[in-house]
Amino acid sequence: MNLYRMLARRAEEGRPVRIGVIGAGKFATMFLAQARHTPGMHVMAIADLDVARGRSALAAAGWPANSAEAASFSAALESGATHITEDVQALIAADGMEVVVDATGNPIAGIAHALACIEQGRHIVMVNVEADALAGPLLARRAEAAGLVYSLAYGDQPALIAEQVDWARASGFDVVAAGKGTKYLPGYHHVTPDDVWSHYGIDAAHAAAHGLNAQMFNSFLDGTKSAIEMTAVANATGLTPAPDGLHFPPCGVSELAEQLRPAAEGGLLHHKGQVEVISSLDAKGGEVAGDLRWGVFVVFEAPGDYAVTSFQEYGIKTDRSGRYAGMYKPFHLIGLELGISVASAALRGEPTGAPDGFRGDAVATAKRSMKAGEMLDGEGGYTVYATLTPAEASLAGDGLPIGLAHGVKLRHDIAQDDKIRWSDVDIDLTSEAVKIRREMETAFTPTSG
Repeated sequence: MNLYRMLARRAEEGRPVRIGVIGAGKFATMFLAQARHTPGMHVMAIADLDVARGRSALAAAGWPANSAEAASFSAALESGATHITEDVQALIAADGMEVVVDATGNPIAGIAHALACIEQGRHIVMVNVEADALAGPLLARRAEAAGLVYSLAYGDQPALIAEQVDWARASGFDVVAAGKGTKYLPGYHHVTPDDVWSHYGIDAAHAAAHGLNAQMFNSFLDGTKSAIEMTAVANATGLTPAPDGLHFPPCGVSELAEQLRPAAEGGLLHHKGQVEVISSLDAKGGEVAGDLRWGVFVVFEAPGDYAVTSFQEYGIKTDRSGRYAGMYKPFHLIGLELGISVASAALRGEPTGAPDGFRGDAVATAKRSMKAGEMLDGEGGYTVYATLTPAEASLAGDGLPIGLAHGVKLRHDIAQDDKIRWSDVDIDLTSEAVKIRREMETAFTPTSG
C-alpha cells in the first residue's frame, strides 16, 4: 500500500527509478503514457530495432516533442530525458539503469535479454510472457541467486491472477481454481491470420488502417495466448493444468463458484488447485451473461462453517453448498498498470508474480495436417497453436514448446491436432534459447503442486 509514497520519496530525493524499455509496441506505449505522470520514475532509455518506432511511441504517449529525447545514455541520466537506441545490450549496461522491461513478445530475444540483465545487475520485468513460459523458472532462479528481481508484468493477466491467488492464500483460503476469461469457441484453434478479424470482432479495414498485427491477435483467439499465460500462472502459483489442458467452459461471473469446483461435487474441474480459462461465448456463439472476457478470477474454499456463514452475511456469490466462493477483477489495463511491477521490483525488491516451479507447458500443436519439409511459423500463425500441458506429460511426450516452434522445419508428417515433438523438427540444439530451455527442464523436476 506504500508504493506511491516510496516513489514520491525517490522523486523528492532526486533519484528516480531508472527504467529501460525494450520493444516500443502497444504494451510499452501504454506504460509510457502513465510513466510520465508517475513521480519517482524516469524512463531513461527505449530500445527498438526501429528507432523511429521508439519516437512514435513517445509521441503517441503524449511526451513533449522537443524535450523528450536525449542524445546519449549519459545525457539521459543527467537530464531526465529518454535516449532511444537500437542497441539493447547498451541499454541494459547503461550507467544508472535499475529496471529493464522486456516488451518484445519474442521468446528467444526475451531469454537473451533476461540473461544480460542478470549479468549486468538489473531487475527485469518480463512482459514477454512467451519467454517466461519457455524458460521462466530458470531465469527467475538465476535472478534471485544474483540478488535481483525477475517479475511477471502487472497489468497483464498472469500477474493479476497470481495476485488474487496470493490474496486468497494469505487470507487463509485454499484456492480451488484461478484463471482468466477470453473469447473462445471450439474450432478457434484452427483460425489463421487470414480470418482472425471476422472472429475477433474487429473490422478488417480498421485493423489495416491502424497497423494491427493479425498474427498477434490470432494468438489471443486460437488459444495459444491462453495456454502460454496459464503456463506462467501454473509455474508461478503452484496451481496445475488438467491432464487434457484448458477446457474454455462458458461461464459468467455469477457462476464461477458453481462451475469451477471439482467434477465429483458437480462442477467442471478435474482437480482442486487447477488453472482454467473461461469463455465469454456459449456453445452456440451467444454472449454469456456477466462474461469475464477481459478479466481474471479466483475460486476458493471456506475452511470451516464460520467462513461459510460469513460468505452468506456479506453477500459473496457461492456455489449451492455455500463452501466455494469466487472473486474476480473484470478488467485488466495492460501497460497502464505496468508501473506497479517496476516500482515493486525497485523499491520493495519483490516481483508481482514469478515462477518457482515447472508445472505447466505450452506445447506446439498442429493446426492442420502437414508434410515433412514444411516450416512452422509459431504463435498465432498458420501452422501451430499451443496446448496447455502438465509439465510431466510434456517431458514424457517429448513436447516441443510453442516458443521454439517458429522457423523450424518438420522432419515428419504431422496430423491435425497432434502435438509436435522435439524429434519432429530440425532445430539448432546449440542455440542459447534451446540450451536454456533444456537446462530448465533438467534443473526443475516437474511438480504437480
